[in-house]
Amino acid sequence: VMVNIRRATVEDLLEMQACNLVCLPENYQMKYYFYHILSWPQLLYVAEDPSKKIVGYVLAKMEEDASESHGHITSLAVLRSHRKLGLATRLMRAAENDMVECFQAVYVSLHVRKSNRAACHLYRETLGFKVHDIEKKYYADDEDAYDMRKDLKTHPRARKNKELAALEEIEAKVGTLTVGSEQNEAEEDGTVTREAGTEQYAESNEGSDAAKKGNKKKK
Repeated sequence: VMVNIRRATVEDLLEMQACNLVCLPENYQMKYYFYHILSWPQLLYVAEDPSKKIVGYVLAKMEEDASESHGHITSLAVLRSHRKLGLATRLMRAAENDMVECFQAVYVSLHVRKSNRAACHLYRETLGFKVHDIEKKYYADDEDAYDMRKDLKTHPRARKNKELAALEEIEAKVGTLTVGSEQNEAEEDGTVTREAGTEQYAESNEGSDAAKKGNKKKK
């Protein structure tokens, strides 16, 4: 089955909520979906089947008030009919990529039920998350949650961002040097000066003084 992973739009939110209601016990009011898409539109992705039906989604956000910028996966779900196709992995990677590229996230976090073995396996074995802590009675039914985190400092997009930043810095330095050398050459040629207006005015005065002296000699 060909399933397309694409960035979510406001028009997708109702179907995302419907998918959430079918798949997960943790449900959200529509305003919470709106809050995410209005605040972090880059971090919501959907899995869309050939008939344009939403069969999975990832709802993510940035914790920008924290000491270091990091992403958080609010919710991830794939319909049972479309599991075992790698859609959850693709959705997660899409969100992680944009956390790094758009927000320079240092790491990404999530909570998962201790009893959800399939999800724990996905996060640990496939996506590279590690248990950071256990939050007691995190869920409404008092089940504990694993607080899991994944380091994004070595993410390929992070390396790309650093390379681009270094390149821009080099280009800026080269640009400054080039402008500086052009100015020096121009000053040596007498064509352009840093204070062109002042110096040209001085030169014109010198010219008129010389002309006056010449006229005096003629007399």
